[in-house]
Amino acid sequence: MGTDSRERMVRSAAYLFRERGYSGTGFRDVIAHSGAPRGSIYHHFPAGKAQLAEEAVRYAGEFLNAGILAATEGGDAASAVDAFVGWWRQVLIKSEFRAGCPIVAVTVESHDEAPQLGAAAAAVFGRWQDTLATGLGNAGVPDDRAARLARLIVAAVEGATILCRAHRDVAPLDDVVAELKDLTRSAVRDD
Repeated sequence: MGTDSRERMVRSAAYLFRERGYSGTGFRDVIAHSGAPRGSIYHHFPAGKAQLAEEAVRYAGEFLNAGILAATEGGDAASAVDAFVGWWRQVLIKSEFRAGCPIVAVTVESHDEAPQLGAAAAAVFGRWQDTLATGLGNAGVPDDRAARLARLIVAAVEGATILCRAHRDVAPLDDVVAELKDLTRSAVRDD
């Protein structure tokens, strides 16, 4: 039961961060959203909100990375882009453009008193880049180019997600995806 409550709180924090941001999400919000017993949050996260946020960042990062990994196993460079973008597109539409990336939310709000949050976010972004680079490499993109393209994919998609929220439209994401797919296809041909 304790582990279940803990996992629900971590998932809830990730969910709330993507809509409200790190600063806009309190322990009370997480407890209400997760349905966990009130006193359990301090039991599971004795180091406070920063500990919960660090675990939520890791959880969200692993969740998306698993999808990228599964989609890139096909060996098609463009599928790596689709894998990274497909989930974001659904989140944006389903949330009516209220939800973004919880990792970005935590990153832009990281404070000096919680440097572990920036480190956790950097690790997640690095993991996504490594997974994408491996998928691109398996599709025939040279390793050095695959690493650069993977970084570009992560940066472009995260930026497009922010633009989508601002414009309340998926057009920025669709445009970015079209260009990234062209780039990844040409990277395979240029080899």
